[in-house]
Amino acid sequence: MTMTRILPLLVGAALAACEERAPSAARAAPQAQTPPRRVLESPLAGRWYEGRADRLRAELREWLDAVPGEPLEGICALILPHAGYRWSGPTAAHGVRQVRGKPFDRVVVIGPSHRYFMENMAHLSPCTHWSTPLGEVPLDTAFLEDLRRHSCFGTLPGVDEEEHSVQIEIPLLQEALGSFRLVPVVVGRLDAATARTMGRILAGRLDARTLVVASSDFTHYGENYDYVPFREDIEGNIRKLDLGAFEAIKTGRADVFYAYVAEHGTTICGRQAIRVLLEMLAPGAEFRLLKYDTSGRISGDFTNSVSYLSIAVRGSWVKGGSVETPPEGPLGEEDRRLLLRLARRTLEIRLEKGRMPEVEDLGIEITEAMRRPRAAFVTLHREGRLRGCIGGLHATRPLFREVMARAVQAALEDGRFEPVEAKELPELHLEISVLTPPRPVASPAEIVLGRHGIILEKDGRSAVYLPQVAPEQGWGLEETLDHLSEKAGLPPGAWREGASFRVFEAEVFGEPREKDAPRSGKRSP
Repeated sequence: MTMTRILPLLVGAALAACEERAPSAARAAPQAQTPPRRVLESPLAGRWYEGRADRLRAELREWLDAVPGEPLEGICALILPHAGYRWSGPTAAHGVRQVRGKPFDRVVVIGPSHRYFMENMAHLSPCTHWSTPLGEVPLDTAFLEDLRRHSCFGTLPGVDEEEHSVQIEIPLLQEALGSFRLVPVVVGRLDAATARTMGRILAGRLDARTLVVASSDFTHYGENYDYVPFREDIEGNIRKLDLGAFEAIKTGRADVFYAYVAEHGTTICGRQAIRVLLEMLAPGAEFRLLKYDTSGRISGDFTNSVSYLSIAVRGSWVKGGSVETPPEGPLGEEDRRLLLRLARRTLEIRLEKGRMPEVEDLGIEITEAMRRPRAAFVTLHREGRLRGCIGGLHATRPLFREVMARAVQAALEDGRFEPVEAKELPELHLEISVLTPPRPVASPAEIVLGRHGIILEKDGRSAVYLPQVAPEQGWGLEETLDHLSEKAGLPPGAWREGASFRVFEAEVFGEPREKDAPRSGKRSP
């Protein structure tokens, strides 16, 4: 039997399948009914589009007014480009013009993650409002919190500030719709099952007054994008690729669209966002291509070119789409045993053969619980002493992949130690800690020393303590937070005003051993 205990632990040296999360002890602390106001000031203003409200509004109105014909009726979704407005703004306006003045009071915008790695999960903004030069847009925080009950939806630090694919659509929507509540969703790399489940989860929560926008540019051609499948008739061949992708989208089938992407290797950056949208739609949806353009045509240079399509969708959301999945609880004994085997076999192949194994190489069953996105870290001990420890606070991939990666990082990338050698493997003891998602607490009074890992944030600074630090040092709560403030580069007592706190716990289990040897060394960075 493996040793198992529930402890709150923290990441070592590194930073950082859907199912509903039932409230656990770690998530059951009293929460404020209204989340504290938190505004994301657009990092795109003045760079991706005009920073002055009057100029931006005038530009948007000019583009919208220039779209010919009467708006289409029955629009439920749009596929829009997300380049800087200089390049894609007029094309996007053709789509947004179709919903101008329509009674949508909620907009779900789904965009791809360009800079943050996520596997089988999506990022949801922790903010209450997003701000552009045209004003603030309130987020539908209740809708977002409902999505967070499913482990394929989480929140990762930094994504809001770095990702443009969702944000670029907001001024266009502000000008067209006026006031609405926003649900921003940034998706990572998805497999077919996760895309389908995400689509069903979202579709089951929509109504006729909700608009969905899938944000995507299409073919990225040229050496800059490592995609040069042809060198003659570049403009014509790019157009053929893009219109072929549109024909696949018109089928309304995510599998047909993704088969086209795989066959041609097309560099459609928002393919996962489109894939989720297609999974949300009931059969019979109609797709209308409103506008097509390329940066190559705009600049007169097709050496490197990005394509922009504006597509309107008429249809309805798939019925019975609300997915209620099993609650997430402690791992089963078999799950823990398999994860420990997975970690050890991964280390053996990496250290003995010099390559990272594929999961198929390991001959280990991957259970449903192991496929859930979870944050974890792996700790290595040798003769009772810490030999390496690396993990992350936020889930970015399925648990089995997280454990494989963290095992190798703990062995080779913990800067406090020399890299582990293959000859040490028989003497290593492996331990895995699976973390609960960090959650905010309304005040320090909700922090339980010895049970909660603590994350303090204030004035752009942050610091984290292992939950066992306070008991080991004999500190009370106030003394702990004073030291945590100093660790963040703040004066003692800075936590008393203007600071925010998050806590987490962990399920910790290790390989069996004959007896526990005394341990030394700490896991904290």
